[in-house]
Amino acid sequence: MIRRTLGALALAAAALSLVGCSPKPSTTAPPKEIVFSILSAENQASMGPLWQPLLDDMAAQIGVKVKPFFATNYTSLIEAMRFKQVQVGWFSALPALDAVNRADAEVLGRVIDAGGDATYKSVLIVKKGSGITLDKVLACDQKYTFGIGDPQSTSGTLAPMAYLFTPKGIEPAKCFKAVRSASHQANAFSIANGVLDVATNNSVGILFFQREQPEMAARVETIWSSPALPESSIVARKDLDPAIKEKLRQFFLTYGTGTGPTADKQRAVLKNLAYGGFRPADNSYLDPVREMQAAVALAEARRTSDPGKIEKAQAAFDKIHAVAAQKRAKEPDV
Repeated sequence: MIRRTLGALALAAAALSLVGCSPKPSTTAPPKEIVFSILSAENQASMGPLWQPLLDDMAAQIGVKVKPFFATNYTSLIEAMRFKQVQVGWFSALPALDAVNRADAEVLGRVIDAGGDATYKSVLIVKKGSGITLDKVLACDQKYTFGIGDPQSTSGTLAPMAYLFTPKGIEPAKCFKAVRSASHQANAFSIANGVLDVATNNSVGILFFQREQPEMAARVETIWSSPALPESSIVARKDLDPAIKEKLRQFFLTYGTGTGPTADKQRAVLKNLAYGGFRPADNSYLDPVREMQAAVALAEARRTSDPGKIEKAQAAFDKIHAVAAQKRAKEPDV
């Protein structure tokens, strides 16, 4: 009898212990509003009307008010997500990686363009008829003024450095007469008006420029294009309410798909943004950006002639290059 009583008490104590150790249900209420940041290479006046219909559809589907936050400053948007002022956003590749590394964020999906491609290209542009060629630019005789992108821009800064200047040992500050950092839109206008001689941009930015400023765009031509770059992605804070995060994921993956008036309307919204829709993606989608960063770091290490720095940079590059190459073999469009 005593043994049975002691055994029952032991079982009861174990049960209470398990209850105490079990995870407590979340008591955090779903947000009443989320802020969606848009990393726009253009100005808010032109981009706002293009994005608002998508944001309205998003709010209707997830049941939460969606407030837009536009900016052309990459760093400020990353910091806004880092300090929880923004919960979700549309980021180009390099800022998306920075958000993952510094702002406790994760990739929910990736963008595809109107033609179904998941990539775009960095370009160098000059004024049509100027006679400026890529060979003349790479002569680095400090003859030309150069417009580069935001330091955090994938196509405006990282790609031309990784694929064009750094492999040739070129430092823009020493190559050009003057270097100015600005948005893609500002650089395009500067080239068209003859204020700058050469500038970076990207294939999507040129498409918008041709659509919104056809006369200006007719004055611009491309003299260099990069290899394919990962298109923009949708990024969310990891601590966003899981139910809301999943609703957001499903919203993007199904937006503009199917048949009927609603799907047709959504495809029209995407067309105005020069997009074809969204596809699944995770943080590994940004591996090509990691590879570009590693390539630039390796080139910089080689310029120091320091064996230790070179060995370390080479090992880092080899590691990410192997991962990125394996991914490209499986998904050649990324």
